[in-house]
Amino acid sequence: MKEMSARRQRRIEKILYRDRRGKALIYNRIFLTGLAMLLQITLATGILVLLYRENSQIATILTLLSNFIGFLMLLHIINRNDKPSGKLNWVILLLTLPVFGVLMFFLYGDGRPTKKMNRKIVAEKEKNKAAYPAVPLFNPVSETFGEAPATAENSADSAPLRGTTKYLSEYAGYPASFDGDATYFPSGKETFDAIMEAVRGAKKFILAEYFIIAPGKTWETFLKALLEKAEEGVAVRLIFDNAGCLKALPPKYDRYVESLHPNIKCLTFNPISPVFTVRINNRDHRKQIIVDGETAFTGGINLADEYVGEKIRFGNWKDCGLRVTGSAVNTFTMMFFNIWNAFRKDKDDVSLFYSQKSAEKAQKIERCEAAEFPAFMQPYDDSPLDKESVSETVYLDVINRAERYVWIYTPYLILDDELRTALRSAAKRGIDVRIVIPGIPDKKLTYRLTKANVPPLLKAGVKVYTYTPGFIHAKSILADDRFAVIGTVNFDYRSLCLNFENAVYFSDCSVADELKKDCVSTFPVCHAVTKEDLRDNWFRHFGDSLLRVFETLF
Repeated sequence: MKEMSARRQRRIEKILYRDRRGKALIYNRIFLTGLAMLLQITLATGILVLLYRENSQIATILTLLSNFIGFLMLLHIINRNDKPSGKLNWVILLLTLPVFGVLMFFLYGDGRPTKKMNRKIVAEKEKNKAAYPAVPLFNPVSETFGEAPATAENSADSAPLRGTTKYLSEYAGYPASFDGDATYFPSGKETFDAIMEAVRGAKKFILAEYFIIAPGKTWETFLKALLEKAEEGVAVRLIFDNAGCLKALPPKYDRYVESLHPNIKCLTFNPISPVFTVRINNRDHRKQIIVDGETAFTGGINLADEYVGEKIRFGNWKDCGLRVTGSAVNTFTMMFFNIWNAFRKDKDDVSLFYSQKSAEKAQKIERCEAAEFPAFMQPYDDSPLDKESVSETVYLDVINRAERYVWIYTPYLILDDELRTALRSAAKRGIDVRIVIPGIPDKKLTYRLTKANVPPLLKAGVKVYTYTPGFIHAKSILADDRFAVIGTVNFDYRSLCLNFENAVYFSDCSVADELKKDCVSTFPVCHAVTKEDLRDNWFRHFGDSLLRVFETLF
């Protein structure tokens, strides 16, 4: 590895200084975007009010027209292939506040991506799947990823696993992996330290995708490492979500990042325009890094100081992360390029980023039993491109299959009927169901909704804990020392229905043991919520009832 000259080091330090100064532009951006959206709603409402007042005939026509439009929208909502709870919320809003309801529905209600976005991502996924290195888990006859090899020793015990694997293979489109290894990190700092170690050791490429990037020590450390590796000839690709960074980064930050070095390319996902904005759903909430096709990371942390303990917000910030090696890394690579190549004119050849070495190692499974390998894992993503709730289906499968316990970490608990029923039913049949939510919230309204979801769970025997030291941002579920899911998916409507998410499903591997140790050490510092803790006056109960109408927005 060649030494970096003092001149290049000074250039990088100068770049980082300019990057810190750019924070001054952030507040103008979020203010102008919010103001523009507010003006659109105010203008539309004001015009309607004036027309009603000035001309009774026009008022009558507008009333009939608005009723007709409202009726059509109600038909549209009722016949959509959406969750019943989500439909009911919009129906109530449209019936009680028609004008406001219509405007809010155009902004928030349609969870479907645009046809253009849908077409691009689906097309890229098919291309990337075709280029995926051949592994024994791929079934060329059905052209879908297949199941684990069954043996006399494990066939009966692993039958449900093959079912879950089959579901994720066919409906998420990614294979299972029986080679490689996975490491669980119980904190954001440990996760970030491991990420930086891998990034600094990169030889070929670094792929990074995050919901939030915010100026501070964490981002500066990461950006400096990217610049240093770019100087060494390492290819860098970076994706960040526009809405997630709206309060943190100045406009056109992707162009700024690309200007820093020819080996660095950057993509802003789903940009929001302040003027005539009608699509602010479908955010890229995924968090992943792939280094040289050999190592991948995911979990709850973003590239901001609070996630790694560099800045104190909401008390102690509890998060978690994963490091994955082996053929499963190719799945992370595929997920990254499904987004990257869909929205870049200068597309990359994904086959150059797949690890053939990992694929060759995975092919040895054909001559071995799956039980000999240290990990059974299946990375997957979930998107609003189809009507398949992949993440929720996996969560439900873990809950319904549990025989002894189900332990959950989630920062937000805004449940639909299916998840609420599954959790209550598990507790009623004697399963030890525990859910850890924040003790100190990051969003007060969302926290009110989270607490409003607790009483029905307590009544059924579910144990709900608040993380007393502060805010828990980890997203995981663990059952029976065997099944675990760790990733970016919250237990809320936005994660399960509207956003692009990613996670890893584990079975019978060391990650389950590591996650259990973390849970066991976390419970003692938590407060077990009781019915007395949730007793509120009638005014708060009424406010919670109103919030439930808008819960699909949170």
